[in-house]
Amino acid sequence: MISIPHKAKQFLVLLVKLLIVGGAFYFIYNQLAHNDKLDWHKFITLFRKNQSVLGIGFILLLSVLNRYFEILKWQNLAKVIHEISLGEATKQVLAALTAGIFTPNGVGEYAGKALFYPKTEAKKVVFLNLICNGIQMILTVIFGIFGLLYFNAKYEVITAQTVAILFGIFVLLFIILFSLKKIKIKGYSIEKLLHKINEIPKPIHRKNIVLGTLRYLVFSHQYYFLFLAFDVHLPYFTLIATIAVVYFLASSLPTFQFLDFAVKGSVAIYFFGILGVNEWIVVFISTLMWFLNVVLPVIIGAYYVLNFKTKTVE
Repeated sequence: MISIPHKAKQFLVLLVKLLIVGGAFYFIYNQLAHNDKLDWHKFITLFRKNQSVLGIGFILLLSVLNRYFEILKWQNLAKVIHEISLGEATKQVLAALTAGIFTPNGVGEYAGKALFYPKTEAKKVVFLNLICNGIQMILTVIFGIFGLLYFNAKYEVITAQTVAILFGIFVLLFIILFSLKKIKIKGYSIEKLLHKINEIPKPIHRKNIVLGTLRYLVFSHQYYFLFLAFDVHLPYFTLIATIAVVYFLASSLPTFQFLDFAVKGSVAIYFFGILGVNEWIVVFISTLMWFLNVVLPVIIGAYYVLNFKTKTVE
């Protein structure tokens, strides 16, 4: 086995850190500087008209709360391995977010968190991160389906017959998965996964669900208040239902973190277009949501990546 000198190892670690941070900032700049749909003149005009220190502070507070609930979720789940402080949970979540920004569906986030733990705990960290993200996805699906049913009842995007067929397919897939739960693929099965999930204490699961729900309510209402700031005045339930649909459908598509706003923006343009909302407003709000909830945490996470010490995993 080839032994890498300590100095060479330090250089490689530094190089990887710089590549992660440099890549993250390049992708952020590239998306903001070369997006033809962003009409900055209209945005500045509207901003000057509606600017409010309290309003800006409130929107920023919602971004802080959104990431804060995510950090609390990870701190709660990490108890399965060992207790970590809020500061340590913040470091792990933000550094992992930075590492995962240019990987498909943020898979780099899983490896990012695992680096903070001994190699023997790597599989457990990945599994816990799956639970952490999984509950958010389940909540997005639940709220999204209710939102889609409400939106469809008002605007009939798809017929009742199509809804019934889709529901039937969903039930059929659920039955098939349940009946095949004992079948193993490379030593893993749905039954084994459920058993591993049940090994986690129920109080941790309950807290995870509560924090996940709070996080969902925060970012969906941040979206809602941004529409109000852009002079879009639609009935509350119509707007919230449409936001739920956009997050549900956009989250179902495989994408990269740095393209998140583009995917959500494309889905949002279609649904909000039905409501008569201007395309440029939808694009700007999707971009702002991405900037506030991904870019700003990534900038902070870059600090933790650059200060990451390999001795924490030895």
